[in-house]
Amino acid sequence: MNHGFLTRLLLLALLFSLHDTGSLFAQQSTTERSASNKYMGRRIAETMHYAGAPWLVRESREREEECTKLLAALEVKDGQTVCDLGCGNGFYTLKLAKLVGPQGTVWAVDIQPEMLQLLEERAEARGVPNLKSALGTATSPNLPEGEIDLVLLVDVYHEFSHPAEMLAEIRKSLAPSGRVALVEYRAEDRTVPIKPLHKMSQRQVMKEYKANGFKLVGQYDELPWQHVFFLARDDSPLEEVELKRWKRGERDSEAGEDEATSSEFEGVRQ
Repeated sequence: MNHGFLTRLLLLALLFSLHDTGSLFAQQSTTERSASNKYMGRRIAETMHYAGAPWLVRESREREEECTKLLAALEVKDGQTVCDLGCGNGFYTLKLAKLVGPQGTVWAVDIQPEMLQLLEERAEARGVPNLKSALGTATSPNLPEGEIDLVLLVDVYHEFSHPAEMLAEIRKSLAPSGRVALVEYRAEDRTVPIKPLHKMSQRQVMKEYKANGFKLVGQYDELPWQHVFFLARDDSPLEEVELKRWKRGERDSEAGEDEATSSEFEGVRQ
């Protein structure tokens, strides 16, 4: 047999072998990423893309979520330093800026620069002077340490790809009596028109936050769709309170997930 031809056959066999091995490694890598996309038994949702930003300022949001009630429950005071973490295009950021007044400061944090640009355009058009924006990362909101009186997280914590690292950095950013206001769609309520991946239960929230050095100092469960938890560092002077379990209504046990899912939200929070 021609030695040149034999050599070419061996090289082709080697190349195919390497290709198959590379494919195997790629499959293993994908499997590892999928397996690691969980935290304490919860599957982590993907971050909402900035292309979906108009949904955040939809006209129906106040009617659906009663955002004014949430803002009142936060008990933001004049002159405070607060943070809208995962601010998007600033639906809550601009409202918080009014609540803290000219002597207060609002930090607006997002991991997508496009979201921050949209926010800054809206803030400039409204003449909001007390706003600071920060580009966060997957592991840090890049906030100053020990200065934040309130960190507001509205329907965003469940998308953190590195929850433990983010919670550690949030904890560092809090003032001695600082609080985290965690707002998440209720997983216990099947009538909430959001896919399960973008919901959280009381039990899961408390499991994750207690494991990362937080305690419950208050809660508010008077919104149509969302839980509201107030959490502080476990060494905070604020008094810890006992969690009040959210009770299902009759309609919750009767409705199925598919019946409760509105097409208005598909492709945005699903």
